[in-house]
Amino acid sequence: MFIKILQSVSVKILIDFFNFANIFPSENLKEKYMSGHSKWSTIKRKKGAIDAKRSKIFSKFIKEITVAVREGGSDPDGNPRLRMAIANAKGQSMPKENIERAISKGSDKDGANFTEVTYEGYLPHGIAVYLECTTDNLQRTVSNIRSIFNKFSGSLSTNGSLSFLFDRKGIFIIPKGDINQDEFEMDLIDAGAEEIELDDEGFFNVTTSMEDFGAMMKKLEELEIEPESASLQRIPNDTKTLNLESAQKIMKTIDLFEDDDDVQKVFHNLELTDELMAEM
Repeated sequence: MFIKILQSVSVKILIDFFNFANIFPSENLKEKYMSGHSKWSTIKRKKGAIDAKRSKIFSKFIKEITVAVREGGSDPDGNPRLRMAIANAKGQSMPKENIERAISKGSDKDGANFTEVTYEGYLPHGIAVYLECTTDNLQRTVSNIRSIFNKFSGSLSTNGSLSFLFDRKGIFIIPKGDINQDEFEMDLIDAGAEEIELDDEGFFNVTTSMEDFGAMMKKLEELEIEPESASLQRIPNDTKTLNLESAQKIMKTIDLFEDDDDVQKVFHNLELTDELMAEM
């Protein structure tokens, strides 16, 4: 903790010094300090915007809110997971009444019991896929997941076999609005930000370690800033680039996983090139 605080203070001192000395712009120093997963974060946000057009996106939010209530109660002030789930739902324009129904559903002791489970496997060309699911019927879920893998020449692996390919990171998407960028970035670094990027659409893409996710949530609450989304994601250590035709086939399979009612999140290590994104 002391080292992290010292690192944050040191970066601020360096930026302030070079600004004062006019040796080089502070933006260059920030870019050097904060480079890395930012491209992945930006792509994930763009992909999320595409996913949000699907009617099933609300059902996934409802399930997440329901599980959060069962886990920590119906009061968002005392339940960080529920608070985050509600914020994410609002970020995708989910109606208030839908959110309230989901909270009520989670409070119903006679409602369905959900289990959170993960599945891992490979698709053609060595593309790794990591699935996070929430289900009330494990047999149905594993059957559906295995069927998709088998149908598209993939294979379901044992749990933990792909974990080394992904780093679990906190990803925050925050609208810039009228935020003072320099001061805000220093606040984020103090809260554990590893990387910060302001994209062309006016959103900060912020990456933290999994351990600093809660601290970043708390910092944003102190600053009274509501992110468009905040989530723990599995970021690939390395990505694989395929030709457009092969990549499109992989993405069609990814879409099938995402369309399954029991699948909450899908992570993979396919490089989402500009050419591929343009075709999606």
